[in-house]
Amino acid sequence: MAYDEELADRIRDLLGPALPEMVEKKMFGGLAFLAGGNMAVVASGHGGLMVRVDPADADRLVDGEAVTRMVMGGREMRNWLRITTEALDDDGVLSGWIERGLAYARSLPAK
Repeated sequence: MAYDEELADRIRDLLGPALPEMVEKKMFGGLAFLAGGNMAVVASGHGGLMVRVDPADADRLVDGEAVTRMVMGGREMRNWLRITTEALDDDGVLSGWIERGLAYARSLPAK
């Protein structure tokens, strides 16, 4: 399944001034946005958004419906969350998730 190109365009628009530092890379069937070589958010090939977060914050962010832990290869990823497409209808909500993912990616050593 291809990633949601409309969502990718919305991400680009909301990144605004941060866009020049970002690198886009097709990965895992989606389109990843990287800061300093670290993935921040991904327009998922399975729909919705994947967001990289601080593992210490992940449990409180999961609601079990719109926000769930990312599962890859049958394994739950501690610092990746999946946000449903329906939960991203509002640009303010999407912007908040992008900012969270970008902040965490920037906190990591550059690759």
